[in-house]
Amino acid sequence: MPSAGAPTSGAREAVEAPDPAFDLSLRPAAFADFTGQARVKERLGILVEAARQRKDVLSHLLFIGPPGLGKTTLAHIVAKAMGATIKCTSGPVIEKAGDLAGLLTSMEEGDVLFIDEIHRLPATVEEYLYPAMEDFKLDIIIDTGPNARSVRLNLPRFTLVGATTRSGLLSSPLLGRFGVPYRLDYYTAEELREVVLRSARILNADADREGALEIARRSRGTPRVANNLLRIAREYAQVRAGNRLTREAAQAALSLWGIDEDGLDEMDKRLLETLVHKFAGGPVGIASLAVAAGEEPGTIEEVYEPFLIQEGYLRRTPQGRVASERAWTKLGVKPRGQPDLFASA
Repeated sequence: MPSAGAPTSGAREAVEAPDPAFDLSLRPAAFADFTGQARVKERLGILVEAARQRKDVLSHLLFIGPPGLGKTTLAHIVAKAMGATIKCTSGPVIEKAGDLAGLLTSMEEGDVLFIDEIHRLPATVEEYLYPAMEDFKLDIIIDTGPNARSVRLNLPRFTLVGATTRSGLLSSPLLGRFGVPYRLDYYTAEELREVVLRSARILNADADREGALEIARRSRGTPRVANNLLRIAREYAQVRAGNRLTREAAQAALSLWGIDEDGLDEMDKRLLETLVHKFAGGPVGIASLAVAAGEEPGTIEEVYEPFLIQEGYLRRTPQGRVASERAWTKLGVKPRGQPDLFASA
C-alpha cells in the first residue's frame, strides 16, 4: 500500500473520471467533427450511407479498444447519422434476462441499443441476446417448474452497438454475431493536438498550437485524457499564466499534477517502481503486482497496462509481467537479470 506522503490517485481521478457534463459538452456530434480513427470512420460512413439508401436498419457493430478512444462517441454519431434514437446501458447493469427484455421491448424500429463493457454481460443474459440479434425475436420463460413455458416476442428491427476494452473475454458466439469488429487505436500527438484545439475553442480557452501539442504529448494517446488535461491546464493558466495556455503554462500545470513529459502519472510510475524494485523486474503475476502497488488487478489490466505496454515499458509473458529496458531507463536504474527477456522484446 502507498506509504505516508506517497502520491495519491487524485491526479488519475482528475484525468480518468471527468465531470460527465464536461465530457458531454466536448463530444463531437458528427463524423466530420470526430478527429482520428480515419479508417474506422470511413468504413462506418459507408455502412451508414448504404443503410440509408436502402432505408434499412444498420447492421450490428462492435467497437474494441482501450478506454477513452471514442467508442461511446462513435455510437452516438452513428445513431444521429441514421436519424435513430440511442439507448445506452452497460454489461454490469443488465443482471438478468428481464432487464434485457425490458430494454429490447421498449425500442422502436431502427433504434440503436448501445451496451458498454459488453464483455461483462452475464452468460445467461447473453444467450437471450442471440435470437434478438439474428432474428429480432426474444424467447422468454414465464413461470417456473412444471408450469414453465416459453413465449416468443417479436422485436422491432434494431441496431446493437457493443463496446469492449477486452475483446478476449467475449464469447465466440457473441463475437461471431457482430461480424467484423471495429478496432480503435491510440492517437498520435498531432491528432490529439487537433482534439485539444477544438475543445479549447468550445471552452473559449486561449490555447496556442504549442500549448495544445504539449498537452497532446502527455495525453497517453487518448482524447478523453487530452480533454481532461486541457481542463487542468486551462484552470492553471487562468490563475497563474494570465489566461494564456502556452507551452510553458501547460508544462507547469501538468507537472504540478504529476503528469510527466511522457504522459506517465504517479500510479504508472508506482507500478514500474514496484515491478523493478520489489520484483527485480519480474516476471510477476498480476495479483501480486496489484497487492504490492495498492491497486485493483482489473484496474491495472484495463487502465494502466495497455498504455505501458504500447509505450514499451511493460511486457506480458506466460510467466507474468516483466519490466522492459525502457522501464529501467525511465527509473534511472541499470537493468539486471533475465537478458533473454529483453532480447526477445
